Amino acid sequence: MDLISTPTAPTPGGHYSQAIRAGGFVYVSGMLPGPAADGEAQSFGRHARATLDHCRNVLAAAGCGFDDVVQCTVYLVGGDHWKEFNEIYATAFGAHRPARAVVPVPALHFGYLIEIQMVAHCGHAS
Repeated sequence: MDLISTPTAPTPGGHYSQAIRAGGFVYVSGMLPGPAADGEAQSFGRHARATLDHCRNVLAAAGCGFDDVVQCTVYLVGGDHWKEFNEIYATAFGAHRPARAVVPVPALHFGYLIEIQMVAHCGHAS
């Protein structure tokens, strides 16, 4: 089992790893968007794209990419942003369509609007 960590994604705020590689799979912890850069809008679209970028960066640190993702769980605050999320997600994943669950929740840490957790199969067991 390998712990995966990259400075290009938020540092865990609790007792967990950004990801774990085990048995050819990479388990990406729930990622949040992180704070906006100075002058950057706090929109749902920014939250969704930043969160997907963090997941992509963690996967890259493990030697994987979005084409290796087999399962994705998405936590959305409410359901108002589902359509916008689905469009952003489809753009990020292209033709690849991993198994997915979208779970509406009442709130997330720090007022963020989305959290994403992924499982990827990278083909190299450890």
